[in-house]
Amino acid sequence: MTFSFQKLKNNYNEITYQGVIITILFIYFSYTLDGTQNVSLYSLVSIHKFAFFGNYLVAAIIINYFLLPYFYYRNQTLLFVIFLSFLISFVILTDEFILEQIYYPDTRGQYFPGILFTLIETLPLIFIMVAFKIVWDFNKKQSEIEQLKSLMNESELQFLKYQINPHFLFNHLNNLYAYALEESPKTPSIILELSSVLRYMLYDCKENEVMLSKELMHLKNYTALNELQIHERGIVNYKEEILSSDFKISPLILVVFIENAFKHSNESQIKNITIDIDIVVNKEGLLTFTCINNFLPHFAKSTHSGIGLENVKKRLHLLYPNQHELSIESIDNLFKVTLTLNLKHIEI
Repeated sequence: MTFSFQKLKNNYNEITYQGVIITILFIYFSYTLDGTQNVSLYSLVSIHKFAFFGNYLVAAIIINYFLLPYFYYRNQTLLFVIFLSFLISFVILTDEFILEQIYYPDTRGQYFPGILFTLIETLPLIFIMVAFKIVWDFNKKQSEIEQLKSLMNESELQFLKYQINPHFLFNHLNNLYAYALEESPKTPSIILELSSVLRYMLYDCKENEVMLSKELMHLKNYTALNELQIHERGIVNYKEEILSSDFKISPLILVVFIENAFKHSNESQIKNITIDIDIVVNKEGLLTFTCINNFLPHFAKSTHSGIGLENVKKRLHLLYPNQHELSIESIDNLFKVTLTLNLKHIEI
């Protein structure tokens, strides 16, 4: 009983949908069976109309909930056609030799009008009920496909996000190890900056979107952390022009470009490193991010082509379809990334 009630509850929308369709079709059938415009409510619901309509309705239910799911939807078309033919034949025999004999013994029950006429009279109502069921199943399947796509995108995003943390840790723990070996006085400062950045990545980035102000603070901390490693070997310019911060952004996208700039400028140069980071957000929520770094071209074999950039391209494709533009240019000894994003307002 509990299972039946639960099943009824789960299919409430479909039951309501079918109920409305069947009611409308029954009124139409009852009206056309009388063949006159002088129809009363009482005449619409007479017993013989229920009997004839019930014959078609039972056939439609058998097709909708047995033949379609067990044969047609499983590509067993031949069996579906065979069973459908038997079923339609049974409906016609019931119609002609039972119901008409009972309710029209002196008129329609006296003769058989032929197969073609009987099919034309019988099939439309059944096929209309089946057609509405197919439309319902199609929409339901489309909804399931959309949900599945959404789950796959979410799983892929989580996978891409989880790739970032080990990538980040690998780079900075190596640097921290080098400073520790040298007993550098900067080591405690680097550990504190690293702790702040990791706290954001571990606790604040669980959602697909975070407040813009938090992400910008993270970018500042991250840049400061990496600037410590450059020290006197170059210049880092970090600028912001935020006209409104009432927006949210997917976390850990912009930081990949900054990480990439520091990593490859560091790898190819021991001095004269220049990194310019510029972030502008206008009142409409259009974010323009620019990151330019220099590098020595003959060290650029592995430059700017790692897992981080491929990762962020996939995330942008999934999170900001038709809402972003990414330009990556490498000219002489300069590498320039320009990204524009249409941010979403914070929902209050």
